[in-house]
Amino acid sequence: MRHIRDIIIIWYEELIDTFKDKGILIFILFVPIMYPLLYSYIYTNELVREVPTAVVDDNCSHLSRQFVRKLDGTSDVKVVAHCTDMHEAEELVKWQKAYAIIHIPSTFDRDIEHGKETYVGEYSDMCAMLYYKSVLLAANLVALDMNENIKVYKYEKNMTNRQDIISKKPIKYQYVPLYNTQSGFASFLIPPVLMLIIQQTLLLGIGMSMGRAREKNGGLIIPMNRHYKNAVKIVLGKGLVYFLLYFALSIFMFVYVTKAFQLPQLGNYLTLLTFITPFLLSCIFFAMITSAFVYRREDCIMLFVFISVPLLFISGISWPWSDVPDFWKHVSYIFPVTFGLNGYVRINNMGANLYDIAYEYRCLWLQAGIYFLIACAMYRAQIKKLVHRIKKVDPRFQIFHFRER
Repeated sequence: MRHIRDIIIIWYEELIDTFKDKGILIFILFVPIMYPLLYSYIYTNELVREVPTAVVDDNCSHLSRQFVRKLDGTSDVKVVAHCTDMHEAEELVKWQKAYAIIHIPSTFDRDIEHGKETYVGEYSDMCAMLYYKSVLLAANLVALDMNENIKVYKYEKNMTNRQDIISKKPIKYQYVPLYNTQSGFASFLIPPVLMLIIQQTLLLGIGMSMGRAREKNGGLIIPMNRHYKNAVKIVLGKGLVYFLLYFALSIFMFVYVTKAFQLPQLGNYLTLLTFITPFLLSCIFFAMITSAFVYRREDCIMLFVFISVPLLFISGISWPWSDVPDFWKHVSYIFPVTFGLNGYVRINNMGANLYDIAYEYRCLWLQAGIYFLIACAMYRAQIKKLVHRIKKVDPRFQIFHFRER
């Protein structure tokens, strides 16, 4: 009972100190609540429609005008200007009156008549990838549609309409996008970002807490308190504060945010909560270890904020895992978010169960165990430093019964 009482006392003191510090509350409470809402709200409209587009038609033939009409008829593109040259079109893009340019060369119809390959130039304002995606997709679809008709009426001499249809599409296919049916940015980005927010805010919150403790305790991260005599109790007591808080925040992120913004959600809640447990533990213990490098409250911001984007790339979500160099793959294994992010996306977006993500699940438990032992060793070293410091003070302080156990 005495051990449990010490853990509860450490948990309570850490909880009170945390909620008294506005800086820590911003990172562990305000950011995990507001960032998912903010990101989801920004990317709610997953598709861009009627992208303003300028057309430079140097051919001015029946075929080129047909191409422009079909392009304007798609839901993705709206032709807002017919320009005489590229310079005029570039000016429209410069002043953001158009976000893309379609250039039809002067040899467009002549190349087709002679059986040569022709081309249509597409230039996009790359300040937003969704503009590029919408215009390029619309241009490709129009080109494919015109190719089918040109093939039938110029090269295929069929006797019936049925033969024309077969010549256009000898093989029928059906395009079915899996897991991200709209091919939208929010469905792709928000799920991994939620996991990244959890890890990063824990690193910042616990790091700031350790920096405050060093400033308060003369360079040490534990106070001169009789309950802080055992490293395991300290790690469990402090970790319990963040685990309970972030378990509730995880439910908020993965249930409310996902449903409120109608993001894909195919996974089972019980599977998700089972998976999130080792992820939170590994993140908490990992944050305790990295906080050893924090000596001032502000240090954690400089140490941890910049790694968010690199972690998203080397995790294999935003960049193909097969193209990530082996060195960076091994670096990514250090961070819990690598396994947590991939496991969560497969549970939430693909409906995977624990058997399907057994590799990520085991790796997270392995990380949690390793980081727990390292965190205990770190606090044990801090206890030794505190005991050594106590022995150097005035003899009257020897009545303070602080012995390492």
